[in-house]
Amino acid sequence: MLHAHPIPAFDDNYIWALHGHTQDQIVVVDPGDAEAVTGYLRTHNAQLAAILVTHHHWDHTGGVEALRERFNIPVYGPADSPFSGITDPLEDGNEINILDNRLQIRAVPGHTLDHIAYYQPDQRPQLFCGDTLFLAGCGRLFEGTPQQMQTAMDYFASLPDETEVYCTHEYSIANLRFAQAVEPQNPAITRALEMCTERRQENRPTLPSTIGAERQYNPYMRTREGSVKAAAEHRTGRALSNEIEVLAAVREWKNQF
Repeated sequence: MLHAHPIPAFDDNYIWALHGHTQDQIVVVDPGDAEAVTGYLRTHNAQLAAILVTHHHWDHTGGVEALRERFNIPVYGPADSPFSGITDPLEDGNEINILDNRLQIRAVPGHTLDHIAYYQPDQRPQLFCGDTLFLAGCGRLFEGTPQQMQTAMDYFASLPDETEVYCTHEYSIANLRFAQAVEPQNPAITRALEMCTERRQENRPTLPSTIGAERQYNPYMRTREGSVKAAAEHRTGRALSNEIEVLAAVREWKNQF
């Protein structure tokens, strides 16, 4: 498995620093800030081996050019991305080897059309999902459709419960407060909110989550649950015929929450 350490960036981003059996070589996921990464490398006396990009947004790619110029390393990312700094383009179904760990590539459009996720399936499974899946949330539908996001949620939900979820923003408390508005009687949300609040009060990350936990409290992964459907119908004032319509309604509700 990979050992993942969060490098804080901007207001609420995490750049994930990954290392294998040793800590002298690391790979970073979505380095929006080059200085944050180089500071981590100095502190840990490590060398940068590669960059993984999930999608083209600037807060995930802004540091790539400076890091590549300095370290001359491969930049993995989506083949259809508008971001021009990718040296090793990846498509759905590809597999790469990073620090003696295999990563499976899955296209998960919705937040953006080029979005991919990296899944490490061995030993303790790990998912590096950018802005598609958050703890108790999902990314805004800037470019994709509710159907694409539902497909992504179904893929995530199919992974083993113990899969660790490494997203790239500290949105957990806000997401859980919204999830509680959708399902006020769900005790898993209350427990998660208490845990995340305590961690933030101690200035600790709330991440990683797990797929098993997300299945209990993430409204976008629970669009087939009667309680979520009823809340979405009450919010929209109309009947919703399937889980895609439920996801669209809940995501728009969150946009205004």
